Amino acid sequence: MTQYETHRRLELRVLITALVLICMPLFAVTATAQQTGASSNLGAGGVTDPAQIDRAVTEFTGVPIGEIGGARVPADRRLRLSACAAPLGVSWHGQSRSTVQVACAGPESWRIFIATRPAPQSAVAAAIVSRGDPITVVVRGRGFTVQQTGEAMDGGSVGDWIAIRTARDTAPIRARIERPGMAVIPAS
Repeated sequence: MTQYETHRRLELRVLITALVLICMPLFAVTATAQQTGASSNLGAGGVTDPAQIDRAVTEFTGVPIGEIGGARVPADRRLRLSACAAPLGVSWHGQSRSTVQVACAGPESWRIFIATRPAPQSAVAAAIVSRGDPITVVVRGRGFTVQQTGEAMDGGSVGDWIAIRTARDTAPIRARIERPGMAVIPAS
């Protein structure tokens, strides 16, 4: 076997492993949905309409389904997730922002992951702040500006919200990157 063939086999194994790891949450959601659907058919209550999940994802991303930055496809209409009494919790899953997590907190809690259409690589903004970079945090309000130095706990590009540690003994704060070396906390 040549070195090329060995390399190709290794690539294939890595690809298959990655595919399995990516699909595991989907299988878990499907199993949860089937169990929840079975229990809701037994009189445990209603189900969450997949269109409600679609609306929550669209509101969160600000982009319609199928568009760049929005959900790739609508939520599967076969899902039978228990009815959620509280508003759906929506957040990004992972730093790449390629997946949105939708969750229901309650007695019959559940969560699912919705894939988004990422922007082409050329359109993705380059990270201008890296973890560990010194950064100035600015708080701007009506008639005042306060600033303090800190250390970036995350990396990001212009417009991203990152954690910043301003002193060794305090909890990190969150601020929006405005330019290299500067993040802003808008005063309300």
